[in-house]
Amino acid sequence: MTCPCGLGPSYDECCGRYISGKELAPTPEALMRSRYSAYVEGEIDWVVESHDPETRHEVDEKGAREWSGAADWDGLTVHETSGGEGDEDGMVEFSARYELQGRLVSHRERAVFKKRKGRWYYHDGEMVKAKPVVRESPKVGRNDPCPCGSGKKFKKCCGR
Repeated sequence: MTCPCGLGPSYDECCGRYISGKELAPTPEALMRSRYSAYVEGEIDWVVESHDPETRHEVDEKGAREWSGAADWDGLTVHETSGGEGDEDGMVEFSARYELQGRLVSHRERAVFKKRKGRWYYHDGEMVKAKPVVRESPKVGRNDPCPCGSGKKFKKCCGR
């Protein structure tokens, strides 16, 4: 079985080693990927344990368990990262895709990580809103020639 995070050849060789406590996650990205895998595998104890002790009281463990079990997890995409082994702060922007009650959802978040006594923790995150679509070409008016090249007005051709 490949790892749910999409990186490793197997769960045990990838995120499972962090979730089991055999190794510490070396980077914020590795920790974030293991947290995603924990949601997929129902390992909510890891989600709570990997949360910063300063903000751990904010974790809704019961809600996380319900969400983990109810969602049909579909994949993870990492968009941007910062922070590495020598740093004390890090950030990972990611999208977690899942289906819940027949609805496809893409949870995009910018997660903040803190290193405490040599160990990375998830500290906080904020949702990232989709960027608005910006038109690259001018808008075609109803009475303009149709861009398909038919020679007709847009309203009588493709604008129907």
